[in-house]
Amino acid sequence: MIAFGGSLAGIGKLNIFMAIFFSTLGSASGFIVMYYVGFFLGKELIDSGKIKFLPLDKIKIVESWFQKYGYWIVIANRFLSGTRAVISFFVGLSELPIGITFTLCAVSALLWNTVLILGGFEFGHNWKQLGQYLSLYGTIIGIVVIVVVLILILRYFLAKKRD
Repeated sequence: MIAFGGSLAGIGKLNIFMAIFFSTLGSASGFIVMYYVGFFLGKELIDSGKIKFLPLDKIKIVESWFQKYGYWIVIANRFLSGTRAVISFFVGLSELPIGITFTLCAVSALLWNTVLILGGFEFGHNWKQLGQYLSLYGTIIGIVVIVVVLILILRYFLAKKRD
């Protein structure tokens, strides 16, 4: 939909700067809502056992990753399709400071939304073609994320085995 906003800007129906501003505001606001859900309710949800598909020991591992790599994950979050709500929840659960977290989230959203809007702007009436490229991008990023996670898990278990 953000690319569609760029398409509307490309045909003169929408101001491109307003499209970038409001899409970034919306993206950052959504991130912060889930951040606060994780911050205020995350531990309670996890301790209650209501998140049955994630065992407590795995959640602790994820939480330690966020303590170590949290800001990098916040920056990369916008570029990782399908992970945004989960990542923002765990960032809140990890209690990363809101000021720097919001700033990095907003910068990341600004960059991503600008790319999408400029893409839609360039494609104009053919903005749906951009969707095909974004779908391919999502697939590639998904594969890369899975490989990175598998490598991190492997490193974790190898380090644990050495100890």
